[in-house]
Amino acid sequence: MIHELLLLTTTLLHDPALGVAPSDALSITATIRTGSGDWAFETVAGWAKLPDDKPLGPTHGGVAIDKAGRVYVASDGKCGILVFAKDGKLEKTIAEKYAGCHSLLLVEENGVEFLYAAHLAGHQALKLALDGTPVWTLGVPMESGAYKTAEDYHPTSLVPAPDGSLFVADGYGTSLIHKFDKDRKYVKSFAGSGTEDGKVKTCHGLAIDSRGDKPTLLVCDRENRRLVRFDLDGKYVDTIATGLRRPCSVAFRGDHLAVAELEGRVTILDGKNAEVAHLGDNPDVKERANFGVPPASWKDGIFTAPHGLAFDAAGDLYVQDWNQSGRISRLRRLP
Repeated sequence: MIHELLLLTTTLLHDPALGVAPSDALSITATIRTGSGDWAFETVAGWAKLPDDKPLGPTHGGVAIDKAGRVYVASDGKCGILVFAKDGKLEKTIAEKYAGCHSLLLVEENGVEFLYAAHLAGHQALKLALDGTPVWTLGVPMESGAYKTAEDYHPTSLVPAPDGSLFVADGYGTSLIHKFDKDRKYVKSFAGSGTEDGKVKTCHGLAIDSRGDKPTLLVCDRENRRLVRFDLDGKYVDTIATGLRRPCSVAFRGDHLAVAELEGRVTILDGKNAEVAHLGDNPDVKERANFGVPPASWKDGIFTAPHGLAFDAAGDLYVQDWNQSGRISRLRRLP
C-alpha cells in the first residue's frame, strides 16, 4: 500500500502539467492526489489565499478547527492567529499580541469552545476565547526547580486531561513535561532528556489518547523519532511508534491518527498504531525539515516540514509546514 502511494506521489510530482507553485504562491494551486486506500486525499487548489496586508508569516505553530468549520492557523507573523472559513477565505486575525504560538488545540468545555496554545515567544501557556481574548495565562513553573528565569522555559505544547489537569511540554528547553491540577497549581514534572524508556528528547507535541481503557498522555518524542505514552500520573506506559521522521504533532480521527513529521511527510497510524498510509512524502531530502524552502520550490501535494495539523468534521486534513514564508494545505478526504 505504502509503495503504491510513493509511486503515485512521485508520478504526480514529475508531471510538469500538475503543479509547481508559482513564485508568488501562498496557497495550493493544483489538485494532486496523495495517500491510499481508505486514506486517500486530494489537495484543494486555491485554498487560503491572503490579501497583501495580511501575510501568513512564518508558520511555526499549529492548526485548530472549531465546530463551525473555521480553521485557526498560528504563525510567528504580525497577524498572530489567522482565522479562515472552510472555503479558504480569511475571515479575521486574532491574538496579534500572542504571535508566536507554537501549538493550537480546540477544546470544548461545557458547550463553549476555547483555544489552548503554547506561547513559545512569551514563555507561557494560554487559554483563549475564540476571539483571541485571554481567559488565563500560565507562566514558568518555578516550583519545578528547573529554571532560573522565565527565559529558560520554552513550552511547545499543552493539553488538558479529562479530569481537568493540564500538561505542558518544555520541548525546546529541559524536555520536561509539567503537570498542573484543574486550578493550574503545579503538581509535578516528569520525563526529561534521554533515550531510555520514560525519557524524551524534545517533547514537541502532546495529545490525550482516549483509545484504551484509560486515557493516556501521548507525546511526540521528536528527536528520538517515536511516539510514547505516559499515564496521567506521569508514569511511562509504552512506545507505540518508532522510526518516524521527527514527529511534531498528532491529530486523531476515530481510532486512527495522523502524525506530522518534520522531515517531509504525514503518516497515518491505525488503531493498533501500524502505518497504513503516507501523505505528501517529499522525495527531496534537502527540502525535508527545511525552514527556508521558497514558494517557487513548493510542489502541490508534497510537504517540506509538517509541523501542525488537524482534521475537520468531514475528515479533511489541514497541514501546516514549518516555513519562513508560511504554508498551509487543505487535503480533502476522498470517499
